[in-house]
Amino acid sequence: MREYSTPQTIEIPTTGNLTDDVVRNAAEAPEVVQFSRATADGGWADVTCAAFLDEVTAVAKGLIASGIERGDRVAVISRTRYEWTLLDYAIWFAGAATVPIYESSSEEQIQWILSDSGARAVVCEDATHLARVDALRAGLTDLEHVWTIDDGAVAALTTAGAGVADADLEERRTSVGPADLATLIYTSGTTGRPKGCMLTHDNFQTELCVAVAELERLFDTEGASTLLFLPLAHVFARIIQVGCVKSRTRLGHSADIKNLLPQLATFRPTFILAVPRVFEKVFNTASQKATADGKGKIFDRAAETAIAYSRALDGGRMPLRVRTQHALFGRLVYGKLRTALGGNCEFAVSGGAPLGERLGHFYRGIGVTVLEGYGLTETTAALTVNLPDAQKVGTVGRPLPGTAVRIADDGELLFRGGQVFTGYWNNPAATAEALDEGGWFHTGDVGEVDDEGFVRITGRKKEILVTAGGKNVAPAVLEDRVRASALVSQCLVVGDGQPFIGALVTIDEEAFPAWAEHHGKTGKIADLVDDDDLRAEIQAAVDEANKAVSKAESIRKFTILPADWTEEAGQVTPSLKLKRNVVMRECRDEIAALYS
Repeated sequence: MREYSTPQTIEIPTTGNLTDDVVRNAAEAPEVVQFSRATADGGWADVTCAAFLDEVTAVAKGLIASGIERGDRVAVISRTRYEWTLLDYAIWFAGAATVPIYESSSEEQIQWILSDSGARAVVCEDATHLARVDALRAGLTDLEHVWTIDDGAVAALTTAGAGVADADLEERRTSVGPADLATLIYTSGTTGRPKGCMLTHDNFQTELCVAVAELERLFDTEGASTLLFLPLAHVFARIIQVGCVKSRTRLGHSADIKNLLPQLATFRPTFILAVPRVFEKVFNTASQKATADGKGKIFDRAAETAIAYSRALDGGRMPLRVRTQHALFGRLVYGKLRTALGGNCEFAVSGGAPLGERLGHFYRGIGVTVLEGYGLTETTAALTVNLPDAQKVGTVGRPLPGTAVRIADDGELLFRGGQVFTGYWNNPAATAEALDEGGWFHTGDVGEVDDEGFVRITGRKKEILVTAGGKNVAPAVLEDRVRASALVSQCLVVGDGQPFIGALVTIDEEAFPAWAEHHGKTGKIADLVDDDDLRAEIQAAVDEANKAVSKAESIRKFTILPADWTEEAGQVTPSLKLKRNVVMRECRDEIAALYS
């Protein structure tokens, strides 16, 4: 059993709660811009620290006037927008706990979360969400209030709270301490029913006090800013929100992913955060566009050079040829890619799933260092992170100060630290399974720790495949490499108990039309799953993936599916993780055909 820990170097508050940041900001820097709100004309309107405090207190008073008590749960169903953050802090000011729900959630998912959490109120974003909640009202005995953002929820709460005294709000706000529940975040449910993770104010304070200090080049630089476009129902986005408020980093919100590039151009963030699928999509889209413009070979050479340049930085020796080519492509290619991110972006933070060395080296090579970290909902986001001055591409960094990692005998990663949750809501059996008596959280992920403390994720404990020949195979390595193809959307590696490894592959619907036109093909993806040219393209991606593993671990056969897996169809979580058990069940015939 191997163990590595990082000493605690940051003092964590032993009193107070997350609302103290908002009060302190307004007192110390009232005119500093804390948020920039998107306007209808495509611009941004600034919100100062003082103005944010005023808005938060007004909404919090409305919650109190509506009967929300200390410790109550208030749910929010909305896309990422300024009001989400406003409501989150108002709920905390009122002494309550926020229950985020993905805006894409079905009625069944919403019913389970509202019922299990015992939420007394819910704030919906629009009429669609309101309709889903209204359809469930009869069975939700604890639910007393439903407000809708697009129907004036903020104004209604502000009006309702006009008679609540400042002293009464302050008494409620300060009654909450570090050990009190701040939020109840339900896991996205890649397996089974979502479980409510209880995260306290202390969990957030521990995580943020350390992370903001360790990542000072992101949060504590002149003009630091980020545009948040991940769902705030995800702990990764939420922790960045709280970190920005704590550090007075300018924060913007965007829920319009299709128009994200124009918003990045006007907001000009100094850092961004995303899950690996977003970084893959940006890379693949750029590659596909270059190919369509007849510059595919130039882009490929530029990408190879960026990767070689980054690898050389790690090696400590930069070949003259690589340096020269890197300077050339910096003018021809890399600058355009950085401009697409707004022009000011120096760092990006990746989490939610392993990024893979290929993309990590590519982005650093073009001048945008991706700081990959690792954590779960149960750990208030990051347990480990690569730092600007302490980075190993392909790893998820070292444990944050005050955090320890242990490798169990079966390879599972165990962690202990102040950011680890207190347990699952209403589920002591699941809590006992996840947290052992020594306080170690069992992540379910398999990994390694090197002599310097850098952690590498190699797969999921429950997803390790064992072939009929007894070979253990981690599917994530192969899946990441296959998805490197601009034409591939998703890949599921199979072969547990089988004589060899196979794969199911879906085609990227956005990249397909340009590929089809370039190859003189007509018809939809479903019409071409057996097309020789399409199969040759996927075979090339498979061959490239197989270079990373031994022959016994390599993909021997694959099937191209006629349709992609999506969140709407239930095969992908809102955080873009593939629900392996769902896909395995739905595609059992296709999997069986690989071995027939």
